[in-house]
Amino acid sequence: MTETNIAANGVNTMPPRVTEWQRFRKAFFSRKIVILGMVLIGIFLIFALFCGSPDGQTPWLAPYAPYKINMSNVLASPSWEHWLGTDTSGRDILSRIMYGARTALTIGLIATGISAIIGCALGMISAFFGRWVSMIIMRIVDTFMCIPSILLAMMIASVLGHGMQNLIIALTIGSIPMYVRMMNGVALSVRQNDYVLAGKAMGASNWRMIITHIFPNSVSPIIIQTTLQLGFLILAEAGLSYLGIGIRPPTAAWGSMVVEGVVRLRDFPILTLAPGIAVMLTVFGFNLVGDGLRDALDPRLRGRL
Repeated sequence: MTETNIAANGVNTMPPRVTEWQRFRKAFFSRKIVILGMVLIGIFLIFALFCGSPDGQTPWLAPYAPYKINMSNVLASPSWEHWLGTDTSGRDILSRIMYGARTALTIGLIATGISAIIGCALGMISAFFGRWVSMIIMRIVDTFMCIPSILLAMMIASVLGHGMQNLIIALTIGSIPMYVRMMNGVALSVRQNDYVLAGKAMGASNWRMIITHIFPNSVSPIIIQTTLQLGFLILAEAGLSYLGIGIRPPTAAWGSMVVEGVVRLRDFPILTLAPGIAVMLTVFGFNLVGDGLRDALDPRLRGRL
């Protein structure tokens, strides 16, 4: 059958053109469990953004001010007035959960963002320039990676003292080595591609090659790791606050709220269970989204449309 007959019969042998965005969207949203993760993250993000001002002057979603003490209503059981009850100081637990989401996400996002930027920059510089530059950077990274990241963050937080700023610094320093190691490995393989060698042959500067070729083709695993790292840092913040070297009362933080409820675990377990479940759901949501991004960005896993 000739091409003319094929065209006359209306038979199209060419498959429809599929963009990378269409491939990503189909692979990412085809799994309902990933959508569940996005819903969980969205709920706590809404809590963090729209819970209101801490002084209670502009309560948007939070029904009460998180730091307002009411000793006449201590350890109230869950009711229509207080959906999760009140704590040992008469503060509304649901309101403190919402404000705790703001604390957790603020620390997680800032620490993850700063560590990813610094770590990726050092990793690309190490991979692209090599020689003594790579030796110095990677030996320092190896030294830090001898210590588990959570233990390193704990040591730094103990030295700097408690508080949100110091906790962000500790978690950032503890996360940088992982990003350096990952970006260095990915950039080393990208550096050997033909388009990078062609750019060098055409006289492109080193920084131009890093920004326009090395980074764009190395960013996919970093995006996946960043999503997973967010969940880990939120869990780390709760753990450090639980140990007393992170966020301390009366600031609303899930880890410190768990500590406050431990002594009442038998007779009033919701004091501990409510913030603990909030941590679990948030970390679970970020892990689900991270798995979905891995499947959508990895050509070997997402298949073909």
